[in-house]
Amino acid sequence: MSPETEPLGSAIEHDGLRIPRHLGVTMDGNGRWATDRGRPRTDGHREGIKALRRLVEYCGRYGTQYLTVFSFSSENWSRPAGEVKFIFRLLRQFVDSDLNALIRNNVRVRIIGERRRLEASLVTLIDKVERKTAHNTGLNLQVAFNYGGRAEIALAAKALAHQVKSGTLNPESIDEEMLGSALLTAGIPDPDVILRTSGELRFSNFLIWQAAYSELIFVEERWPDFDEEVFVRMLREYAGRERRFGGIEVQGG
Repeated sequence: MSPETEPLGSAIEHDGLRIPRHLGVTMDGNGRWATDRGRPRTDGHREGIKALRRLVEYCGRYGTQYLTVFSFSSENWSRPAGEVKFIFRLLRQFVDSDLNALIRNNVRVRIIGERRRLEASLVTLIDKVERKTAHNTGLNLQVAFNYGGRAEIALAAKALAHQVKSGTLNPESIDEEMLGSALLTAGIPDPDVILRTSGELRFSNFLIWQAAYSELIFVEERWPDFDEEVFVRMLREYAGRERRFGGIEVQGG
């Protein structure tokens, strides 16, 4: 089989790729994808779910151990009520329809973010998928839903403050490691790569503590157009980066 006709899925066997242990993705551009095609914005969100399924497949195939996706930010409540309601319905459908496949493919799912504004039935569904996939040992999938990076840090600081107030924690012992262990991503390695689609060049409040030394990669494709070609292009770009972590010597990884 010639290189021109070789399937992208076999690229992991070749030189030139580096597989991030933890990949964070801001799935941006659903609404604009639909608007560009003269379709309702909800169509873009529906196609975005299909792109998420593809991403989960690629991470499992190429060997990424942790995947965190930004699906609904705490700022997204300002969008039209109908669109917000549709996004919530899509999350329900994704969990319901994909749960058996996620279990079969050994994927562990965690939903990170505030749950206070969510309907009780949705919280019950989130608890269900987390419980049923808790013992899976393959890809760790974190879905950041009703999530904001600053709010996450504030919640961690509040939790530590309560411990100080109760006398169970000496404030002098609080350091970066302790604060990190109070975050929603406790126990998960920091992301090696943060990928954002749709050409926007900003964090948008996603994993802002955890991304201190992440490699940032931006692509022009809208999220519904995300495919294996874009995924492999990201891996090749990551392979060309030199990770110094604040030092001067190139680090492996």
